[in-house]
Amino acid sequence: MSRRKSLSLICIPVVFLIICMGISIGSSNINLLDTANILLNKMFNIPLIDDINPKDVSIIWSIRFPRVLLAFMVGGCLSVSGAVVQSILKNELASPYTLGVSSGASLGAGLVIVLGISIPFLGTLTLPLIGFLSGLLTVYLVIVFSQKVDKTMSNNTIILAGMVLSLFVNALLTTITALFSEDIKSITMWQMGSFSMKGWSYVKVLIPFLLIGMIGVLKYTKEMDILTFGEEQAKAVGVDTAKVKKHLFILSATLTGSAIALSGTIGFVDLIAPHIVRKVFGSKHTYVIPMSFIFGGCLMVITDLISRTIVSPQELPVGAITALIGAPFFAYVYFNNKKG
Repeated sequence: MSRRKSLSLICIPVVFLIICMGISIGSSNINLLDTANILLNKMFNIPLIDDINPKDVSIIWSIRFPRVLLAFMVGGCLSVSGAVVQSILKNELASPYTLGVSSGASLGAGLVIVLGISIPFLGTLTLPLIGFLSGLLTVYLVIVFSQKVDKTMSNNTIILAGMVLSLFVNALLTTITALFSEDIKSITMWQMGSFSMKGWSYVKVLIPFLLIGMIGVLKYTKEMDILTFGEEQAKAVGVDTAKVKKHLFILSATLTGSAIALSGTIGFVDLIAPHIVRKVFGSKHTYVIPMSFIFGGCLMVITDLISRTIVSPQELPVGAITALIGAPFFAYVYFNNKKG
């Protein structure tokens, strides 16, 4: 068995352990074995241990498990999206936020908050839905603008278009928050990210976007491998680079937009996880994509655990924790690349 396959198999019990730790640790700690037993009982109907408290079963299954599962899925979505964008732009410091997804989603969320928009049959899911659509629209505008300016959609054009549109959308959001100063706290807290009070309804909403994005990205692993050698070489072997880029950017926006719409803006996970995965597993995308999902999911569960326990009973925004970890990591990657 190859080294990469061996490492991939080792990840399975590690993921289960991290998820169980994330679920068992909290305001009231629950034994790790009891936590695993409760999860196995609910998922596979394995009998419960006799002395397990029914209240613990409710806490685990109704409150903590959906929160941890959502954190894992959001981290996975962001990391896969980061891996895709870094691969296309051939830049380890690139992220989906380069395309303006975060800015667009933040503007949509800001409008929902200040205008008090609520779609009757969606209720609390109105904000995530409009945030997602706004993020997706921003990326679509970046793609359209890039194609108008440069039909080949060169990497520099895409990055510049993303930066320009992000700055413009951020300016609109700043204007809105200045006009509606009473809502600044709500907008700021949403932008910093949190998984607090996020139940099964949020998990169910994210699953279809996750499946569409992951299946779509996995279909293009071969093309991403070819693109790493350069666009000219890719064209020479028959890859329609502009079309592939467009599809991958939309899939990346779907993953990122749905993730941040449900959790708020959380940075650096999409930078850290793919970088570590490439160091460990190499650059072949049949490994990079699924392992980025696993590493990113585990990283998000750990940061969420830190955010809700470090100053318990209060919670810190998850985005603040990822930034504290990610900013030094970003600096390390940047200066290491310059040194190389």
